[in-house]
Amino acid sequence: MNPLRWSFRAQFLFGFLICAGLLGYAIYVQVQLGIEPCPLCIFQRIAFAALGLLFLLGALHGPARSGGRKVYGVLAFLAAAIGAGISTKHVSVQLFPDPMASCGPPLSFLRETMGPFEVLRRVLTGTGDCGNIDWRFLGLSMPMWCLICFVALALFALYAGFKARRRSLH
Repeated sequence: MNPLRWSFRAQFLFGFLICAGLLGYAIYVQVQLGIEPCPLCIFQRIAFAALGLLFLLGALHGPARSGGRKVYGVLAFLAAAIGAGISTKHVSVQLFPDPMASCGPPLSFLRETMGPFEVLRRVLTGTGDCGNIDWRFLGLSMPMWCLICFVALALFALYAGFKARRRSLH
């Protein structure tokens, strides 16, 4: 059961299931444990959703030619790289908090009062809210785990997209 030996479709379906599981756990933490996501957490969720969608599309399409598999691999890699960038920003806000930062308004308020680019700029500058560490597992915060998952999924997507396809002798 080595995922690195599976077919392209199986590997991309596996990537989709990983993303769905991560999103499901994030929703569980929010609903059951009562930990509200900060704006950077929400953007990481969006990145996991986009990555999962690309994995699902690749699994459903299952391109026969290597060019199509490479395109899906690169697109999934880019989505994971964007998610890793957001996670890196979030980790830096947690590790090096600004002493003058205060909790900013919720994302819903920002969307109602600002344009999309201003919301993006405001969220990516990080707030005191994003510097809080409410959850840890094995000593790492959730954004740190997200960063690890994004990097692993990015490498997995590249491997799945660029590995040589086995030819059967029959």
